[in-house]
Amino acid sequence: MDREKIRALLELVAAGDVAPDAAMHRFADLPFSDQGGFARVDTHRAVRLGLPEVIYGSGKRPEQVVTIARTLLGRGQRVLVTRVPEETAEAVRDGIPGATWHEVARCITALPDPPPAAKEPTGNILIVTAGTSDIPVAEEARVTAASFDNKVEALHDVGVSGIHRILGERKRLLEARVLIVVAGMEGALASVVGGLVPRPVIAVPTSVGYGASFGGVAALLAMLNSCAAGVSVVNIDNGFGAAYAATMINRLGEL
Repeated sequence: MDREKIRALLELVAAGDVAPDAAMHRFADLPFSDQGGFARVDTHRAVRLGLPEVIYGSGKRPEQVVTIARTLLGRGQRVLVTRVPEETAEAVRDGIPGATWHEVARCITALPDPPPAAKEPTGNILIVTAGTSDIPVAEEARVTAASFDNKVEALHDVGVSGIHRILGERKRLLEARVLIVVAGMEGALASVVGGLVPRPVIAVPTSVGYGASFGGVAALLAMLNSCAAGVSVVNIDNGFGAAYAATMINRLGEL
């Protein structure tokens, strides 16, 4: 259940085409669906926030992921599962026909049957990576943003060790409405991009780097201390969180 479906249902009730009791029956599973004690699936989230619940796959048994995904699909909601181990991906693909495994992003997407009406992608989110090693986190952001009906593009391997690479792409940077900058090592790329364009920049520190990077802490602290105004920072390797925030900026006034 999402806002558009609720509005359509209310219009049917107002027109006398659906009885009030029948409409009440369709709302019976709001605001959540209890799945035998191991999960309470938030079927109301799309109504509150405009975006459906997303399943975090790591730490869940494959059959739990399948059950939660089927619950969302059964309510007509699209499914996004993040941080999916490969064995879980195989089980979900077996249990949910039509599910797509995005291997690099470690995500699974699936659409209900019938699928929702196609939407024109909104705005323009540009995902920028410092190096090729940052691409898996960037792909999590890209798959997430695309599943939320954003227009999304990617620009890879333009880190500060060859500063001319990012300077040569300023036109593309300016064409974006929101930028997600993904970088490990010292995380300097977010400051560079934030100083080049008058756009919101969401910085994603990655755990890419040698020992003194402390698994991404060095990049995180560098991004938090950026001298470029307009740079906000999400957690280490959190491509999903960056894409979710970018979506809310991209759709400001719609959600």
